[in-house]
Amino acid sequence: MVALYRDTGVVLRTYKLGEADRIVVLMTRGRGKVRAVAKGVRKTKSRFGARLEPTSHVNLQLYEGRGELDIVTQAEGVEPFRHLRESLAKLERAVAMLEVIDQVAQEGEPNEPLYELLIGGLRTAEHRDSPLVTPAFFLKLLGIEGVGLYVDGCVQCGREDSLTSVDLDDGGLRCVDHPGSQAVSPGAVMVLQQILGGHLAWALDQPVNSATFEVDHLAHMAMERHVDRRLRALRLIDHS
Repeated sequence: MVALYRDTGVVLRTYKLGEADRIVVLMTRGRGKVRAVAKGVRKTKSRFGARLEPTSHVNLQLYEGRGELDIVTQAEGVEPFRHLRESLAKLERAVAMLEVIDQVAQEGEPNEPLYELLIGGLRTAEHRDSPLVTPAFFLKLLGIEGVGLYVDGCVQCGREDSLTSVDLDDGGLRCVDHPGSQAVSPGAVMVLQQILGGHLAWALDQPVNSATFEVDHLAHMAMERHVDRRLRALRLIDHS
């Protein structure tokens, strides 16, 4: 028998299948990453198809497929994230989140912390305009993956002041006596510590300055290093 199941998920990406169908890649709460077919959604402009677009947060009913693909039979919206689609900058930030989740999530392996991080990241992108939204998401995701940056002190000696550089090989900041491969400003150190120390709202409220773009660059470098590939979404994001 083919099993019917329900879950909640976010659409990460879609692509065409045949003349009328669409393959939908989802990050679900209960089953991790799922690939499924939405049959006939490209024939008509149905609400069903509209609910299965990237960034959509939906309640789903699916049948377990006999092969690699399940079949979506119902999709009801949970959160529309309308503002993401109304702002190019917000949409680009969200797309970058979807891309890295697609890279790190494993098919058929539940990962609720990753799922909750994605939902929280999309909500933040929906309501906040800071360019730190995506780098903060990346830094927190790296922590969930077990490769987060140590920013409370020097990764070599533990010294908490005079942190002047970062070394991605060692996974953290370094002090003036143990320099790393990349210099980092005091402002960027503070932003990193606030993001990873539970004070994200403070970081997002700060005016955009050179420290903002230092952290952005560092977070993207660390994430590309982790997934071992160039992120396509970065070509869309305007860092000017």
